[in-house]
Amino acid sequence: MEWNETLENFSNYLKFERNFSDNTLDAYIRDITKFKNYAEDNLDNSKPIDITYENLQEYLLLLSKQKISERTQSRWISSIKSYFKYLLEEEIREDNPATLLEGPKLGLYLPDTLSFEDVERITKNIDLSSDLGIRNQCIIEVLYGCGLRVSELIELKISDINFKESFLKVEGKGSKVRYVPLAKYTSKLIKNYIEKVRINGKINKKHEDVLFLNSRGAAMSRVIVFIIIKELAEKAGIRKNISPHTFRHSFATHLLQNGADLRFIQEMLGHSSITTTEIYTHLNTEELHDVILKYHPRNI
Repeated sequence: MEWNETLENFSNYLKFERNFSDNTLDAYIRDITKFKNYAEDNLDNSKPIDITYENLQEYLLLLSKQKISERTQSRWISSIKSYFKYLLEEEIREDNPATLLEGPKLGLYLPDTLSFEDVERITKNIDLSSDLGIRNQCIIEVLYGCGLRVSELIELKISDINFKESFLKVEGKGSKVRYVPLAKYTSKLIKNYIEKVRINGKINKKHEDVLFLNSRGAAMSRVIVFIIIKELAEKAGIRKNISPHTFRHSFATHLLQNGADLRFIQEMLGHSSITTTEIYTHLNTEELHDVILKYHPRNI
């Protein structure tokens, strides 16, 4: 079977059976496409069924010399493993040459965290005399006040906001739905943006229910949100590496510092595993030990 056919089928498998998000799916397909090009150019136009463990080792060694981050290398290996496992399960191959591949050992990865004072400095540097400024303030406060991923932010719909009961309905990774409490302060800013700014701008019919719109009346892109935050952080004199994810991480960290239960934070972030939340909120081993002892049934 040819590369293009298996890639198309693999993409459908990841999307419909594994429920991969669009971003993760795109990354996996991009990784396999790069290996396909390598095989065609350097391995005598080898087909998927011809690839050996040694071929994969040589390819990954070549990539590792490009000074790419360990996290990216780890994703490459995950992509390759998933692809060849898929070929095995579909009986396209009789073996899996990627079984023995090992990724780089990853240390604890922690994005920069903003203090509450940092968040205040950023919002105070927004020009609220303009419609864009009011929208951007609302974006920052929803990211920080609700702990959303940037993909969740730009896809947030007005119909998913329950002002009466004070919560947002958020569809996260793998189409998992969670309900995030909406603080009065954040709720007030969203209402202000909808009633005084959004209503007066262009609204594309396809995006009538999308909360945050660009100047053309369409849903905003991830890139634009990144640019807005970078510019605001620079204007506020913050030297840290700021991204939309920084506000999500700060949301979790500040909840933890103020005494919120780890399981509550896990639910608010939409993590399927408590381990992910533990890394996210950089709990030390002692704190995690205390949480486990407190809630394990054998210790009650």
